[in-house]
Amino acid sequence: MQKFIFIFIMVSSVIFAENVVSLYGGYQVAADSKVKGVDQNGNAFNFTAQWEGKSFTPPLYYGLRFTHWYENDWGVSLDFSHAKVYADTSTLQKSGFEILEFTDGLNILTINALKRYPSISHDWVLYWGVGVGVSIPHVEVKTTSNVLRTFEYQVAGFAFQGQVGIAYPIVDAWSLFTELKINHTINDVDLYGGGNLQTNITTSAVNFGVNYSF
Repeated sequence: MQKFIFIFIMVSSVIFAENVVSLYGGYQVAADSKVKGVDQNGNAFNFTAQWEGKSFTPPLYYGLRFTHWYENDWGVSLDFSHAKVYADTSTLQKSGFEILEFTDGLNILTINALKRYPSISHDWVLYWGVGVGVSIPHVEVKTTSNVLRTFEYQVAGFAFQGQVGIAYPIVDAWSLFTELKINHTINDVDLYGGGNLQTNITTSAVNFGVNYSF
């Protein structure tokens, strides 16, 4: 009998839990990072890249997220963000690269643990979360000394995420939210024709989005 009651409680907690689908965009930037490796000609490189986000230039910065909230206001989410970075003109001129960017994009997929605080205000819901996942950039690289161009998606390494935000209900199952999200990605990629490139990129974004709960 006790086992039956336990199973019933567990099933009930899933039935009455809340699922949320979120779509967001916003303003994303990236910190400078070290870039090192070996090009297709066997030449080593090691320099600091200054990155531009260009959030509102196609392809746009955006994200999709699915969150499952439990009755205790802890949740788990699967979050995909289409971030992107371009090496600025100064970096290209100094480094000997013609193209150096992850613009379609610096794709980040993470699994996150979340906590929310709906009791803080009658309407506003504060939340935070941390997670880990994988960086899947679209690598676009070409040096000035080689005609070969790398232009492909690669699984590049681990990604880490932290976020804090606030949501506000508007009507029925819909709500709006804004959040600060930081991602750190480890990117170790291969260059077409030989060689490799390594860089760890930290992006920060102020997101604005919409939630649908069911």
